[in-house]
Amino acid sequence: QVQLVESGGGLVQPGGSLRLSCVASGFTFSRYLMRWYRQAPGKERELVASITSIGVSTNYADSVKGRFTISRDNVKNTVNLQMNSLKPEDTAVYYCNAFMTFPAELQYWGQGTQVTVSS
Repeated sequence: QVQLVESGGGLVQPGGSLRLSCVASGFTFSRYLMRWYRQAPGKERELVASITSIGVSTNYADSVKGRFTISRDNVKNTVNLQMNSLKPEDTAVYYCNAFMTFPAELQYWGQGTQVTVSS
């Protein structure tokens, strides 16, 4: 079965750091672009960061640029999100996403993990 299993969420103080991990199974991980999304209460889900299938290119939302780093390991089938200098507005449910456009369009989602930034 296709699975994206996330871990690393929790409570952290403003200015602190947190590292999210997502372990994939049941599909050819190395063929997929990997993305992290987040959704705060009352807000639309937004794309936080993405990384290409072999990690050649990364992209970040302006709100997290310079603070977050996405990475992947195609041997361990994992994608990570290192979050530094966290702010209260980073509080959200974070979702791991796998996306393919060629030869067919396929997409998988993780269950989400809660990140809370508060004193």
